[in-house]
Amino acid sequence: MMKRYLKGILVALAGLCVGCQSDKKELVDYVNPYIGNISHMLVPTFATIQLPNSMLRVYPARGDYTTELMGGLPVIVTNHRERSAFSISPTQDSDLRPVVPMNWDQETITPYGFDVELMDNTIRAQYAVSHQSALYEITFYDTSKPAYVLVNSQNGRMTVEDMKASGFQSLDRRTKVYIALEMDQKPEEVGIMRDGKITTVNYTEGRNCCVAYKFPAGTGKVQLRYGVSFISEDQASKNLHREQGEVFDRLALEKAGRKEWNEALANIQVEGGTEDEKTVMYTSYYRTFERPVCLSEDGRYFSGYDGQVHEDGGSPFYADDWIWDTYRAVHPLRALIQPEKEEAIVESYLRMAEQNGSYWMPTFPEITADTRRMNSNHGVAMVADALWKGLKVDAKRGFDYCRRAIEEKTLAPWSGTPAGWIDEFYKEKGYIPALREGEEETDPNVHGFEKRQPIAVTLGTAYDEWCLSRIAEFQGDTENQEKYLKLSYNYRNVWNPETKFFHPKDKDGEFLPDFDYRFGGGIGARDAYDENNGWTYRWDVQHNFADLANLMGGRDEMEKNLDRTFAEPMGRGKREFYEQLPDQTGNIGQFTMANEPSLHIPYIYNYAGAPWKTQKRIRQCLRTWFRNDLMGVPGDEDGGGLTSFVVFSSIGFYPVTPGFPVYNIGSPLFSDVKVKLPNGKTFHIVAKNCSDENKYIQSAKLNGKEWNKPWISHEDVMKGATLELVMGNHPNKEWGSGADDVPPSAKQIL
Repeated sequence: MMKRYLKGILVALAGLCVGCQSDKKELVDYVNPYIGNISHMLVPTFATIQLPNSMLRVYPARGDYTTELMGGLPVIVTNHRERSAFSISPTQDSDLRPVVPMNWDQETITPYGFDVELMDNTIRAQYAVSHQSALYEITFYDTSKPAYVLVNSQNGRMTVEDMKASGFQSLDRRTKVYIALEMDQKPEEVGIMRDGKITTVNYTEGRNCCVAYKFPAGTGKVQLRYGVSFISEDQASKNLHREQGEVFDRLALEKAGRKEWNEALANIQVEGGTEDEKTVMYTSYYRTFERPVCLSEDGRYFSGYDGQVHEDGGSPFYADDWIWDTYRAVHPLRALIQPEKEEAIVESYLRMAEQNGSYWMPTFPEITADTRRMNSNHGVAMVADALWKGLKVDAKRGFDYCRRAIEEKTLAPWSGTPAGWIDEFYKEKGYIPALREGEEETDPNVHGFEKRQPIAVTLGTAYDEWCLSRIAEFQGDTENQEKYLKLSYNYRNVWNPETKFFHPKDKDGEFLPDFDYRFGGGIGARDAYDENNGWTYRWDVQHNFADLANLMGGRDEMEKNLDRTFAEPMGRGKREFYEQLPDQTGNIGQFTMANEPSLHIPYIYNYAGAPWKTQKRIRQCLRTWFRNDLMGVPGDEDGGGLTSFVVFSSIGFYPVTPGFPVYNIGSPLFSDVKVKLPNGKTFHIVAKNCSDENKYIQSAKLNGKEWNKPWISHEDVMKGATLELVMGNHPNKEWGSGADDVPPSAKQIL
């Protein structure tokens, strides 16, 4: 009788994480990789299996959790959520294909491995991963038939010899990913698969290069293990043997992976809260380790930025990051907890700027190249934030490469070309001009679909220029500090004092007439903003909320405008709203929890003299939009982009302004939080009486002394401070509300 295994699919459907005995749970057992695997609108999360920031990562080869068929078993993801290389197909169908579509059932996924039944429960695949190698254990329940294992490269080369195979898959014209594979037993037949048959040929190159192994009837289990490399097939084999030795031992890999994840997650330890809240928080923390990935292999790495292999000099090389999404909270989280890794990441990006010959700081540093997606040049925020938090980063190179990216490269979104017409206009007028209705585009750098995004680019560049001023200040360069500080006020050039919104302005200096801040700007509002409407970009002045409050007419008016943001109706039915603004999901009024430019908005009440409303909104956002279920993420997660907000906000603080070494205080979900710091100290938050109802701070002490500010410095955190919060179910509207209590903003200029 066929064996059947009742396993973790019930876990996912019930919205519970692996490991149901709460008294036996280790931290990794709180991770539920299925959270968000069904999207609200655009891209779901993927149940990723990897070790923290490791080169080798996989997830099931399917669209989302509801996809019926998988396209073989995964080998390596080469671009976060977008591209994978190779596939492995176990089958007992003698009509062979390079990739065999397989239905799936009884699936359990952990951060370090997975277990799934395939082909109507006739085949079981168990997987364990290391940093640059992995192992599949494949069980064929029906031993009356021969068993096949197919290994396919979509575009490259494969060579097979007896129990081994190797090859590569091309990712672009100069980047290849290599594989070296070994079977644990000798096959009955082995060769290159062509026209559905196994041939005696042992080498093939081109599209769908497929190696086929045939095992005789009676074969119940086959193990294969493989190493990967971006350097060579030989290096892939070395990586495999360095990590796994000469044995096939899935359980040993699982044990090692489990241990590494427990150690990584242990940097944040919480008590109190519910089991679901812990699951959401630790799952979110696990997501922040998805990117970037470490490409160093035995002290060397391949760079897609010049197509060369380099010595890493003891500083590992990292790639695959979307800085527009991750500078806001992922990089600050790493700078706090793993500064040595963050130092290596920043250094990697500086090397990329040198290797690609432009000396422009990257913005979307993927494995193959800097794709320059989205807008602005927020790599500068990473550099500024790291420097002011005491990390060892080359300030001189950082300033130079960031300045070049802002001033020599076009500011046109999704473009890596040199500066053009709109850039000269920005330098002269201090804003990106919007096109009038019917006006033709005149700058060839502007992307046909992504448009100019004039408000988003103006505001984003103003923040970038403030970050440049911070790097200059760090170096004692007063001239550039003052120059870029002045430029950081360019957001004023598109402020409409009548409407109190940032409003697209044409090249003649006139605001576009009859502009709708909810729906103006076309698809994704890109003719004015980017992915989000004017209600979101009203708050996109991360470095200077004090000045934004002044523009609005004072802190009271800022508070009223924040209130209205969370209360303003969508203005259309959901279908019409999301048809135009598909990225702006997770709504609370006009606030969107699903897109990164909104993440800091709930914390702005701290600048408006109403910290109790920050406490209210943070709890509302976490409770409403981040849940322990398959739809528990409200938008595109982007490898830590959203979930880093969850981590910070769940434990009680958030880095509103990367570049300032301070954190805004919110409302922790847990009564006791310990953040283990790299200097051996612990930042301890005690939230007395904390519960779902008791979300409001009544009083606070920092290291035993009364504390009335809704923020805390990075310096105090790193000293191992203890922040004591007394929580209650009604707000203390006085706490942290004084004019002198607000978090810092950019220096004021006339």
